[in-house]
Amino acid sequence: MKSTAFDQRQPEVPSAPPSKRRSLLLGAGVAGLAAIAAKALPVAPTEVAVASAKATAPDQGGGYQLTQHVLRYYETTRI
Repeated sequence: MKSTAFDQRQPEVPSAPPSKRRSLLLGAGVAGLAAIAAKALPVAPTEVAVASAKATAPDQGGGYQLTQHVLRYYETTRI
């Protein structure tokens, strides 16, 4: 009678390409790490602070000023 013992070797399974779900999760993890790294980097001062310091209120009332930009806007709204 032949032995009915099981073969202990594992059958060879061809390696399947990574699934789309795994690629998506890997991409999400990389994007999260990139966001954390970008947040941790030092930031150069912006020019907004300089621009706000230059824009001061006029000495004699009113903050509205008729500039070339405003005049050009009024010309474009005429019918």
